[in-house]
Amino acid sequence: MRNTVFIPALLALLAVPLHAQEAPPASSVTFNAALASDYRYRGISQTRLQPALQGGADWTHNPTGLYAGTWLSTIKWTKDAGGGGDIESDLYAGKRGQLSADVTYDVGVLGYVYPANGLKDVPGSADANTAEVYGQLGYGPAYVKYSAALTNLFGFTDSRHSGYLDAGANIDLGNAFTLNLHAGRQDVRHHDAASYTDYKIGVTKDLGFASVAAAFVGTNADETAYASSANGKFLGRKALVVTVGKTF
Repeated sequence: MRNTVFIPALLALLAVPLHAQEAPPASSVTFNAALASDYRYRGISQTRLQPALQGGADWTHNPTGLYAGTWLSTIKWTKDAGGGGDIESDLYAGKRGQLSADVTYDVGVLGYVYPANGLKDVPGSADANTAEVYGQLGYGPAYVKYSAALTNLFGFTDSRHSGYLDAGANIDLGNAFTLNLHAGRQDVRHHDAASYTDYKIGVTKDLGFASVAAAFVGTNADETAYASSANGKFLGRKALVVTVGKTF
Protein backbone atom coordinates (compact mmCIF):
# COMPACT_ATOMS: atom_id res chain seq x y z
CA MET A 1 0.00 0.00 0.00
CA ARG A 2 2.83 2.47 0.82
CA ASN A 3 4.51 1.68 -2.52
CA THR A 4 1.37 2.37 -4.57
CA VAL A 5 1.19 5.80 -2.99
CA PHE A 6 4.92 6.52 -3.09
CA ILE A 7 5.59 5.77 -6.77
CA PRO A 8 2.98 8.12 -8.29
CA ALA A 9 4.03 10.80 -5.84
CA LEU A 10 7.66 10.40 -6.84
CA LEU A 11 6.78 10.60 -10.53
CA ALA A 12 4.78 13.77 -9.91
CA LEU A 13 7.71 15.29 -8.02
CA LEU A 14 10.11 14.52 -10.85
CA ALA A 15 7.73 16.16 -13.30
CA VAL A 16 7.97 19.51 -11.47
CA PRO A 17 10.52 21.89 -13.04
CA LEU A 18 13.74 22.06 -11.06
CA HIS A 19 13.48 25.79 -10.28
CA ALA A 20 10.09 25.23 -8.61
CA GLN A 21 11.76 22.95 -6.07
CA GLU A 22 14.38 25.56 -5.15
CA ALA A 23 12.16 27.91 -3.17
CA PRO A 24 14.07 30.38 -0.98
CA PRO A 25 14.22 29.46 2.71
CA ALA A 26 11.58 31.02 4.96
CA SER A 27 14.29 32.41 7.23
CA SER A 28 18.02 32.93 7.17
CA VAL A 29 20.83 33.58 9.63
CA THR A 30 24.02 35.46 8.81
CA PHE A 31 27.09 36.29 10.86
CA ASN A 32 29.52 39.17 10.57
CA ALA A 33 32.94 40.07 11.92
CA ALA A 34 35.10 43.17 11.47
CA LEU A 35 38.23 44.95 12.57
CA ALA A 36 38.04 48.76 12.53
CA SER A 37 40.84 51.29 12.95
CA ASP A 38 38.42 53.30 15.14
CA TYR A 39 34.83 52.63 16.22
CA ARG A 40 32.97 55.79 15.28
CA TYR A 41 29.29 55.96 16.21
CA ARG A 42 27.44 59.00 14.99
CA GLY A 43 30.83 60.54 14.37
CA ILE A 44 32.14 60.11 17.93
CA SER A 45 34.92 57.62 18.73
CA GLN A 46 33.81 54.93 21.14
CA THR A 47 37.34 53.53 21.47
CA ARG A 48 39.47 56.56 22.30
CA LEU A 49 40.51 56.82 18.61
CA GLN A 50 41.90 53.28 18.77
CA PRO A 51 40.98 50.02 16.93
CA ALA A 52 37.91 47.93 17.71
CA LEU A 53 37.00 44.28 17.23
CA GLN A 54 33.37 43.77 16.22
CA GLY A 55 30.93 41.01 15.31
CA GLY A 56 27.30 40.00 15.25
CA ALA A 57 24.51 37.78 13.99
CA ASP A 58 21.24 38.49 12.17
CA TRP A 59 18.06 36.48 11.66
CA THR A 60 15.58 37.40 8.92
CA HIS A 61 12.15 35.97 8.17
CA ASN A 62 12.04 36.45 4.42
CA PRO A 63 8.25 36.28 3.74
CA THR A 64 7.38 38.95 6.34
CA GLY A 65 10.54 41.07 6.53
CA LEU A 66 10.78 40.57 10.27
CA TYR A 67 14.31 40.51 11.64
CA ALA A 68 16.29 40.38 14.85
CA GLY A 69 19.96 40.46 15.67
CA THR A 70 22.81 41.24 17.97
CA TRP A 71 26.08 43.08 17.49
CA LEU A 72 29.07 43.59 19.77
CA SER A 73 32.12 45.84 19.83
CA THR A 74 35.00 46.64 22.10
CA ILE A 75 34.76 50.16 23.58
CA LYS A 76 36.58 52.52 25.95
CA TRP A 77 34.21 55.46 26.46
CA THR A 78 32.39 54.12 29.54
CA LYS A 79 35.70 53.92 31.41
CA ASP A 80 36.64 57.38 30.18
CA ALA A 81 33.35 58.64 31.63
CA GLY A 82 34.31 57.34 35.06
CA GLY A 83 32.56 53.98 34.90
CA GLY A 84 33.66 50.53 33.84
CA GLY A 85 33.15 47.89 31.16
CA ASP A 86 34.78 47.45 27.79
CA ILE A 87 31.98 45.93 25.66
CA GLU A 88 28.95 47.28 23.84
CA SER A 89 26.25 44.70 23.12
CA ASP A 90 23.39 45.75 20.84
CA LEU A 91 20.08 43.91 20.58
CA TYR A 92 17.54 44.86 17.92
CA ALA A 93 14.39 43.72 16.16
CA GLY A 94 12.18 45.19 13.50
CA LYS A 95 10.44 44.85 10.17
CA ARG A 96 11.49 46.00 6.73
CA GLY A 97 9.73 45.88 3.39
CA GLN A 98 8.46 47.76 0.34
CA LEU A 99 5.88 50.55 0.32
CA SER A 100 6.07 50.66 -3.47
CA ALA A 101 8.36 49.50 -6.24
CA ASP A 102 10.83 52.28 -5.37
CA VAL A 103 10.20 53.04 -1.70
CA THR A 104 11.37 50.85 1.18
CA TYR A 105 10.78 51.08 4.91
CA ASP A 106 12.46 49.80 8.08
CA VAL A 107 11.06 50.21 11.60
CA GLY A 108 12.29 48.71 14.85
CA VAL A 109 13.69 49.00 18.33
CA LEU A 110 17.33 48.85 19.39
CA GLY A 111 18.89 48.41 22.81
CA TYR A 112 22.50 49.41 23.53
CA VAL A 113 23.77 47.43 26.52
CA TYR A 114 27.03 48.26 28.30
CA PRO A 115 27.68 45.51 30.87
CA ALA A 116 29.14 46.73 34.18
CA ASN A 117 29.26 50.33 32.93
CA GLY A 118 28.46 51.69 36.40
CA LEU A 119 27.75 55.21 35.15
CA LYS A 120 24.59 55.52 37.22
CA ASP A 121 26.89 55.70 40.26
CA VAL A 122 28.99 58.49 38.75
CA PRO A 123 27.86 61.97 39.84
CA GLY A 124 26.29 63.87 36.95
CA SER A 125 25.82 60.75 34.82
CA ALA A 126 23.04 58.26 34.09
CA ASP A 127 23.17 54.58 33.21
CA ALA A 128 24.84 54.14 29.82
CA ASN A 129 22.31 51.52 28.69
CA THR A 130 20.04 53.09 26.07
CA ALA A 131 16.92 52.07 24.14
CA GLU A 132 15.77 53.67 20.89
CA VAL A 133 12.99 53.23 18.37
CA TYR A 134 13.69 54.05 14.74
CA GLY A 135 12.03 54.46 11.38
CA GLN A 136 13.64 54.64 7.96
CA LEU A 137 12.46 55.34 4.43
CA GLY A 138 14.56 54.51 1.40
CA TYR A 139 14.36 55.51 -2.25
CA GLY A 140 16.83 53.76 -4.52
CA PRO A 141 20.26 54.10 -2.90
CA ALA A 142 19.19 57.00 -0.65
CA TYR A 143 17.60 56.87 2.79
CA VAL A 144 16.45 59.02 5.68
CA LYS A 145 16.17 57.66 9.22
CA TYR A 146 15.12 59.00 12.60
CA SER A 147 15.93 57.41 15.97
CA ALA A 148 14.25 58.50 19.22
CA ALA A 149 15.55 57.59 22.69
CA LEU A 150 13.10 55.86 25.02
CA THR A 151 15.55 56.21 27.90
CA ASN A 152 18.38 58.52 28.89
CA LEU A 153 20.86 58.69 26.02
CA PHE A 154 24.30 57.14 26.53
CA GLY A 155 24.82 58.34 30.09
CA PHE A 156 23.41 61.87 29.75
CA THR A 157 21.03 62.70 32.61
CA ASP A 158 17.48 63.83 31.83
CA SER A 159 18.00 63.15 28.12
CA ARG A 160 15.01 60.93 27.33
CA HIS A 161 13.42 61.67 23.93
CA SER A 162 16.73 62.76 22.40
CA GLY A 163 16.75 62.22 18.65
CA TYR A 164 19.11 61.45 15.80
CA LEU A 165 18.32 62.33 12.18
CA ASP A 166 20.35 60.40 9.63
CA ALA A 167 20.37 60.86 5.84
CA GLY A 168 22.63 59.25 3.30
CA ALA A 169 23.10 57.11 0.23
CA ASN A 170 25.03 53.99 -0.75
CA ILE A 171 25.67 54.29 -4.48
CA ASP A 172 26.89 51.40 -6.61
CA LEU A 173 29.94 52.56 -8.58
CA GLY A 174 30.46 49.27 -10.39
CA ASN A 175 33.35 46.81 -10.10
CA ALA A 176 32.21 45.97 -6.53
CA PHE A 177 32.79 49.57 -5.32
CA THR A 178 30.12 51.43 -3.32
CA LEU A 179 30.16 55.13 -2.49
CA ASN A 180 28.95 55.76 1.09
CA LEU A 181 27.55 59.20 1.94
CA HIS A 182 26.09 60.21 5.30
CA ALA A 183 25.11 63.26 7.33
CA GLY A 184 23.49 63.19 10.74
CA ARG A 185 22.27 65.43 13.53
CA GLN A 186 22.36 64.30 17.17
CA ASP A 187 20.17 66.36 19.49
CA VAL A 188 20.73 65.57 23.17
CA ARG A 189 17.71 66.77 25.10
CA HIS A 190 18.53 69.27 27.86
CA HIS A 191 22.22 69.18 26.87
CA ASP A 192 22.65 71.70 24.07
CA ALA A 193 26.45 71.65 24.36
CA ALA A 194 26.43 67.92 23.60
CA SER A 195 24.33 68.25 20.42
CA TYR A 196 26.22 68.20 17.12
CA THR A 197 26.30 67.31 13.41
CA ASP A 198 28.40 64.54 11.89
CA TYR A 199 29.24 63.42 8.36
CA LYS A 200 30.96 60.66 6.41
CA ILE A 201 32.28 60.23 2.87
CA GLY A 202 33.61 56.77 2.12
CA VAL A 203 34.08 53.91 -0.32
CA THR A 204 33.53 50.19 0.24
CA LYS A 205 35.13 47.50 -1.91
CA ASP A 206 33.81 43.95 -1.92
CA LEU A 207 36.76 41.63 -2.38
CA GLY A 208 34.67 38.47 -2.20
CA PHE A 209 36.49 36.93 0.74
CA ALA A 210 36.02 40.19 2.70
CA SER A 211 35.04 43.83 2.27
CA VAL A 212 37.23 46.87 2.90
CA ALA A 213 35.78 50.28 3.74
CA ALA A 214 37.63 53.58 4.00
CA ALA A 215 35.74 56.66 5.17
CA PHE A 216 36.56 60.25 6.04
CA VAL A 217 34.48 61.16 9.09
CA GLY A 218 34.08 64.30 11.14
CA THR A 219 31.81 66.33 13.41
CA ASN A 220 31.23 69.87 14.61
CA ALA A 221 30.85 68.62 18.20
CA ASP A 222 32.03 70.70 21.16
CA GLU A 223 35.57 69.57 21.94
CA THR A 224 35.05 69.98 25.68
CA ALA A 225 31.90 67.84 25.61
CA TYR A 226 33.56 64.99 23.71
CA ALA A 227 37.16 64.88 24.92
CA SER A 228 38.70 61.69 26.31
CA SER A 229 39.49 61.98 29.99
CA ALA A 230 42.29 59.46 29.47
CA ASN A 231 44.36 61.44 26.96
CA GLY A 232 42.42 64.68 26.37
CA LYS A 233 41.98 63.98 22.66
CA PHE A 234 38.87 65.20 20.85
CA LEU A 235 36.76 62.12 20.05
CA GLY A 236 34.85 63.78 17.22
CA ARG A 237 37.82 65.05 15.25
CA LYS A 238 38.20 64.54 11.50
CA ALA A 239 39.85 61.24 10.62
CA LEU A 240 40.14 58.43 8.09
CA VAL A 241 38.59 55.22 9.40
CA VAL A 242 39.37 51.87 7.76
CA THR A 243 37.32 48.72 8.36
CA VAL A 244 37.88 45.17 7.14
CA GLY A 245 34.84 42.93 7.52
CA LYS A 246 33.20 39.71 6.42
CA THR A 247 29.58 38.51 6.35
CA PHE A 248 29.02 34.76 6.20
